[in-house]
Amino acid sequence: MIDANVCRKARLSKDPRFDGKFFTAVKTTGIYCRTVCPVRAPKEENVIYFSNAILAAHAGYRPCLRCRPDSAPSSPAWKGVGATLERAIKLIDEGYIQDHSLPQLATRLGVTDRYLRKLFDQHIGVSPKRYALYQQCLFAKKLLHQTQLPISQIALASGFNSIRRFNDCFKTQLSLSPTQVRAEKNKSTSTIRLTLSYRPPFNWPHLIQFLKKRMIENMEWCNENSYGRSFNGYGASGHFTLHHQESTHQFQVDIELDDIRALKAVVNNIRRIFDLDCDLSAIESDLSSALGSNLELTSGIRLPGIWSLYEAGIRAILGQQISITAAKDLVSQLVDTLGDEFKTESANHFETIKLFPSPAAVSQSDLAFLKIPQSRKNTLIEFSHYYLNAVSPDDTEAWKSIKGIGDWTIQYARLRGLSDPNILLVGDLGIKKAIKQSEINFDANTASPWNSYLTFQLWSKLT
Repeated sequence: MIDANVCRKARLSKDPRFDGKFFTAVKTTGIYCRTVCPVRAPKEENVIYFSNAILAAHAGYRPCLRCRPDSAPSSPAWKGVGATLERAIKLIDEGYIQDHSLPQLATRLGVTDRYLRKLFDQHIGVSPKRYALYQQCLFAKKLLHQTQLPISQIALASGFNSIRRFNDCFKTQLSLSPTQVRAEKNKSTSTIRLTLSYRPPFNWPHLIQFLKKRMIENMEWCNENSYGRSFNGYGASGHFTLHHQESTHQFQVDIELDDIRALKAVVNNIRRIFDLDCDLSAIESDLSSALGSNLELTSGIRLPGIWSLYEAGIRAILGQQISITAAKDLVSQLVDTLGDEFKTESANHFETIKLFPSPAAVSQSDLAFLKIPQSRKNTLIEFSHYYLNAVSPDDTEAWKSIKGIGDWTIQYARLRGLSDPNILLVGDLGIKKAIKQSEINFDANTASPWNSYLTFQLWSKLT
């Protein structure tokens, strides 16, 4: 439920920590805004509050063209209500419902379509189909604001197969036409540039230092204020570079890919691997309450992800019982030897970067170039065979049938490949050392459902 008194104080303060937690609609203008909108605050009697942007649009309000509600950091109202709705949201955001019916989505989730509609109505306020269309239009609006892509390509990137359908949907969902939103641009480029917002706190130095220690040459690059890497997935290959803009609580990301239709899924995955959608203040408050004075938290520590669950699994297998540096060297050898090349236009000339090897490339190699036991090579090959042939390769419980894969490998892969928020790596030597140093006495239920954040807090305490 929305508390109007709390919302009034929050919107008048323009505190970025409330950005995305609710939206303010103005009755006299028919526009809804973020709490950080730079316009003069309207009178209280002229506003109405909505828990999410979809409800505001559903009530007939159109998004503000100054504060751009589509750019607000996410604060999903459905978080914590169960796995089914969260999985449904993830599949819809990845474009599943564009190619499948609602009953097919419900079947994949193991529920009836009636129950799925009930979940959406109860926690979001609209039907699954309307939610999907609204998300498509919001993504298109972001591209209209921030890129120079032609409207025909924006329609395609947003999941629409025709310009007419795109225009009709856009006007219906946002009460605006694409041409009203489109900002005039004079210069063209092959790079797509977007801004991705987050809600503070965000400990960027900690995250970039963690990634830098594990950075794979020719596949990843970083400095103290940016990180980039190549990627393949969602039917496309490409690369991105993310630049931190601390003063505005956002990132500028430059993306180049070879199939525009994968753009939305790529952007969603970038948000996941940098943990941009969590409400970290609330998580840290929960952790502090659960742990008491046993552990002093370092504020702003996020979950640094890996591009895919397959890559996370390979890295975890190669990292078993060896140092971070040794594991990094092995992954680098794998990428250099088996990774495909991706040519990119940079600074008016072409550079070649490497992609992470595909399951097919690893499964068809004898891995003789890796100086590791044959049993470890066999595990890598069998794991890649499994990923090629399994109906549900991301079912990590089934990985246990592969010789050489145990609980630590699975948990690490879930921690970084899925950004599962509730993984406490109790079997990790570093975690054991940190617990001993901190003299903490707790079990896995103490910090649930935020054990993954506790894991990274403990790693940060190692001396």
